[in-house]
Amino acid sequence: MSLFKARDWWSTVLGEKEEFDQGCLCLGDVDNTGSGQDKIIVGSFMGYLRIFNPHPVKTGDGTQAEDLLLEMHLRDPILQVEIGKFVSGTEMLHLAVLHSRKLCVYSVSGTLGNVEHGNQYQIKLMYEHHLQRTACNMTYGSFGGVKGRDFICIQSMDGMLMVFEQESYAFGRFLPGSLLPGPLAYSSRTDSFVTVSSCRQVESYKYQVLAFATDADKRQESEQQKLGSGKRLVVDWTLNIGEQALDICIVSFNQSVSSVFVLGERNFFCLKDNGQIRFMKKLDCSPSCFLPYCSVSEGTVNTLIGNHNNMLHIYQDVTLKWATQLPHIPVAVRVGSLHDLKGVIVTLSDDGHLQCSYLGTDPALFQAPKVESRELNYDELDTELKELQKIIKDVNKSQGVWPMTEREDDLRVSAIVSPNFDSVSQAPDVEVGTDLVPSVTVQVTLQNRVALQKAKLSVYVQPPLVLTCDQFTFEFMAPEMTRTVAFSVFLKGSYAPPELEGNAVISYSTPTGIPRVIQCKFRLPLKLICLPGQPSKTADHKLTIDTNKPPVSLLSLFPGFASQSEDDQVNVMGFRFLGGSRVTLLASKTSQRYRIQSEQFEDLWLITNELIVRLQEHFEKQGIKDFVCSFSGSMPLQEYFELIDHHFELRINGEKLEELLSERAVQFRAIQRRLLTRFKDKTPAPLQHLDTLLDGTYKQVIALADAVEENQDSLFQSFARLKSATHLVILLIGLWQKLSADQVAILKAAFLPLQQDMQELGWEEMVDAAISHLLKTCLSKSSKEQALNLSSQLHLPKDTSRLKKHIILLCDRLAKGGRLCLSTDAAAPPTMVMPGGCTPIPESDLEGRPSEQDSAELFTNHKHLGETPRPEVSPLQGVSE
Repeated sequence: MSLFKARDWWSTVLGEKEEFDQGCLCLGDVDNTGSGQDKIIVGSFMGYLRIFNPHPVKTGDGTQAEDLLLEMHLRDPILQVEIGKFVSGTEMLHLAVLHSRKLCVYSVSGTLGNVEHGNQYQIKLMYEHHLQRTACNMTYGSFGGVKGRDFICIQSMDGMLMVFEQESYAFGRFLPGSLLPGPLAYSSRTDSFVTVSSCRQVESYKYQVLAFATDADKRQESEQQKLGSGKRLVVDWTLNIGEQALDICIVSFNQSVSSVFVLGERNFFCLKDNGQIRFMKKLDCSPSCFLPYCSVSEGTVNTLIGNHNNMLHIYQDVTLKWATQLPHIPVAVRVGSLHDLKGVIVTLSDDGHLQCSYLGTDPALFQAPKVESRELNYDELDTELKELQKIIKDVNKSQGVWPMTEREDDLRVSAIVSPNFDSVSQAPDVEVGTDLVPSVTVQVTLQNRVALQKAKLSVYVQPPLVLTCDQFTFEFMAPEMTRTVAFSVFLKGSYAPPELEGNAVISYSTPTGIPRVIQCKFRLPLKLICLPGQPSKTADHKLTIDTNKPPVSLLSLFPGFASQSEDDQVNVMGFRFLGGSRVTLLASKTSQRYRIQSEQFEDLWLITNELIVRLQEHFEKQGIKDFVCSFSGSMPLQEYFELIDHHFELRINGEKLEELLSERAVQFRAIQRRLLTRFKDKTPAPLQHLDTLLDGTYKQVIALADAVEENQDSLFQSFARLKSATHLVILLIGLWQKLSADQVAILKAAFLPLQQDMQELGWEEMVDAAISHLLKTCLSKSSKEQALNLSSQLHLPKDTSRLKKHIILLCDRLAKGGRLCLSTDAAAPPTMVMPGGCTPIPESDLEGRPSEQDSAELFTNHKHLGETPRPEVSPLQGVSE
């Protein structure tokens, strides 16, 4: 319990499900008893008006029946309540109630009771004004320096000020440039109204200027009548505060000095009455309401500021003097005298919690009991300490605070992909070429051990694969409950996805409030995007995968992609993607090799990966554990570089199109402004073909927008193809150098940092930075390379030559025996062991060649390692360029 807690003097809850705001609370001697005791007047958006006079028997008592003097339902929502001298012929206080379309002034009176029921109170309607515009808020005061009377100024939702001189309507004025209404206050010393406009600036208008300005009700008159109807409304002073204002309050120290207090979203300001800043204070928490009042110290002002952290701060100018905790978030705060207690703080929350409190501390009276003393056994303490240290060490090794078994016990997730297509495809309107697109159903099952709230399931697949539904929300899951959701996946595009793996991620919170995330991956069938096709004997791109086991029948590896044959050893199989491209798979009858060939380089990836995965599964079922795949052919870097160049050209083209579109849009707006000026001119002037120029610019803007969209679609497809080719290159490097799973994961992190291109960062610059980091850390040859500082700022490069040089250099370092690691000792240059004691190839021989040459000749099963050595030059020449 906080020591600095507001001392509850009296509190109550108003109604049920009623709403309140900052204008719904005011204090004053509304029944004119003359005793100096204030009453609490509260109005709600539900139309209920309540008047309280708290008389608690002891501190902290709740409301008693006699504390509520009056409760009445006025039908219309109550926006604001104020107390003032609103009736002519008397200086008695009356109650003004502002509704959205009506202003009512009431007199409150009490009748002395003769029985135990107490006094009786009633209100009487003195007069009312029906408003032509929807009201927002109001302020009151002695406008124009009148004595003994208060006038009312109402601000409408469209920025019009309506002034009422008690029972009569005086005038209405529109504030210039008003978009949304802001808080409104009246300064009696300067006889002006202060508000905050939607331009985030404080504005002051003199009452005399408002009175003599053009009447808002005459705006529809003719031009001649407008010229003689009044003066233009001019602002007295303005101050830009740079944020929206929540409230305005004006406090006068004496007759000669007054201050304007403005509560913003992040600061509160104290201004002089001429608009100059006296001081300002940056707030630590988001404020909800405030109330300035005169301090006992000469020349200072105290301010109560409530915030959304249930706190009430008391400032003396800019110094925090006290902080107290409230049981609710206040939206209105007032200070008054209640039941012979001066300085009572009255707060109101938006849901009707009304509390009267005072400041102070609540000392804790609890004293901890004495603990029985006992002798310490240091041997047992040492044993227990060693056991705890062993547990902490084991936990740190697993890199987690809790064991994984405990995490997974709360919620278990499994995904099952249906072995058959949906009987009715969930993509009936989607066709790729001439093929009908099938869909397959995936079921995700959630089994929870404990109660979970607001568990959210998100499913992701690689585009152009799409889902019928990718978001599922479970508001509450009871313990030991099983929930199953189903969705369908289908292809929506004329190109193949870079992966057939999907990911289901579940985020939830444990009963103790700890957030957790669990993911479950599932593998989609190849037949979802591929059909049996006619094998092709010729192709532009070919790959050969070597194995250490006899060839396996392709019919057993890919059932459903070949027709039944008498010869079980089917060694040729054709695949046709739904987009139209074809891939052929051949198994050698004499050697332990498989060849994959296609007309497009990136199409080789899915079939190659599927072949390796199915071969591993086939031999695992037979109990063979020493099955190994390898790659001894030429590394197809030239084909890979062509895809990189195509993707980069589309990025450059997209930037040029967007820049051109921006220029045409600026030109279009400039022509519009000139045409609007011509149309507003009183003396007609020729358009000078501006309309023709506007039409031509509009057509250019539309054409450029279409070109930008078309380029974005092409860039999206190009990036998907580039990801497929990148997966293939990573796979071939791993088979070529026999990399471990951890090393392949490092390569994937370097080559595939993005799921999709972003506007700020692209694939080329991020991959270049990642490969450069590998070259200067774990693949470096000397400490000089490690000390090289690479640029930390990523931007779009001029071309891709630097990236291609770094990729070639990465492959060369791996060919020389370099290892990929992210451990702390990666900064030390690794010892590169050459097979057979071969001499390393000089860097100058590699980096002196142009990157556009056929780099496939560089990496052919280490054949280049036996070349004659040449003198070595700068070891990091390609990286530093």
